[in-house]
Amino acid sequence: MEIKLPNLGEGADSGTVVNIMVSEGETVTAGQPLIEIETGKAVASVPAEKSGKIIKILVNVGDKVTVGRTLMILEAEGEPEKATTAQPERKIEPQAEKTTAKPVAQKIEIEEVPVEEETEEDEQKGILPPAASPTIRKLARELGIDLRHVKGTGPGGRIQMSDLKAYIARLHKLAQLALKKEAQPQTVPQPVSIDFSQWGPITKRPMSQLRQTIAKRMLESVTTIPQVTQFDEVDITRLEELRKKFAPQYEAKGARLTFTVIVLKALVMALRKHPIFNSSLDELTNEIIFKNYYHIGIAVDTEAGLVVPVVRNVDHKSAYELAVDLSTLAKKARERKLGLDDMRGGTFTISNQGGIGGGHFTPIVNKPEAAILGIGKSQLKPVVVNGKIEPRLMLPLAVSYDHRLIDGGDAARFITDLCNAFSQITEKDLILA
Repeated sequence: MEIKLPNLGEGADSGTVVNIMVSEGETVTAGQPLIEIETGKAVASVPAEKSGKIIKILVNVGDKVTVGRTLMILEAEGEPEKATTAQPERKIEPQAEKTTAKPVAQKIEIEEVPVEEETEEDEQKGILPPAASPTIRKLARELGIDLRHVKGTGPGGRIQMSDLKAYIARLHKLAQLALKKEAQPQTVPQPVSIDFSQWGPITKRPMSQLRQTIAKRMLESVTTIPQVTQFDEVDITRLEELRKKFAPQYEAKGARLTFTVIVLKALVMALRKHPIFNSSLDELTNEIIFKNYYHIGIAVDTEAGLVVPVVRNVDHKSAYELAVDLSTLAKKARERKLGLDDMRGGTFTISNQGGIGGGHFTPIVNKPEAAILGIGKSQLKPVVVNGKIEPRLMLPLAVSYDHRLIDGGDAARFITDLCNAFSQITEKDLILA
């Protein structure tokens, strides 16, 4: 059997081979890591699907590979040895499924029809067909739909008629988008190379894969999301005093009570009150996905570049647990040991530049999220309090948001409630149990 590069997650369709962990002729067990792929922001291992013997290794360290490429040939236990040479690699087109959209571009009314016996087509191919009724199999075959691409929501992943209808609707939408895109004039400027050496000495350095990934995602974000930034600042004089008071207790237990911990506590309060900021837009179905969980991404500045590990279930964790999570993720980020799961599933992102310096800035939304919070360096400022001017420690805040989902009034209310949430943090929220 062929060991192929699986889907690597959000935005990761290729990677570089950084470690081959087995050799030809070696016997492996199901689930054993075979090879490590660096996707730019993380290193992921590809495990063996079954136990058996490695017959052929088809890649080398340093090779760039795409999703679907055959990496190795495995002779699974109980199966006869197959050819040790893989078929020539075929480039997988991301939009391949659109070819099935043409037969279903029109609205299709589906009715249950009786079928006496189930097709053996899939079984003749030597693979286990998806769980579905004979009716659904017959209809899918008539429409030219591969049921392996349909997500089943029934018991045990069984494909139901509603699943097939939803898949057809999605194909219809893809077809419409493709036709609309083809009808639009292509005005994207072509990249150019300028010989800067004609004006003076230069030094060239290739972009790292991580830098290329960051560039690609930032460009995608700003070109597909209309972004606006809302600014404000909040008085954190009292909170900074509390942080300094409890910091030694946290350090005694091996954790650092940074101000980001306090920001996480206040942020969840504001997100609960304004769920649109914890949502995403499904661009294919034009549905707003409200997430009933709070997984907050924390932008971490490393020598290799910016990465965004995710702190999960922030609303269910104590300040001490959040401090431990932040320390663990920051260390893994600096050592380039973050896995794909460490950076998946975020609902909102924080970019804290306070430790570096600078005030307000305009952070870029971490697509597919709806908003991002930027935090600058706190400064002592003269502030009028109860009619008197006092020195107060003020923290600059900046919220960039997707204007397709969020209006200016919503952003103003959100950042106002976020500032108010800081005033609601008490010793009870920081004290160690």
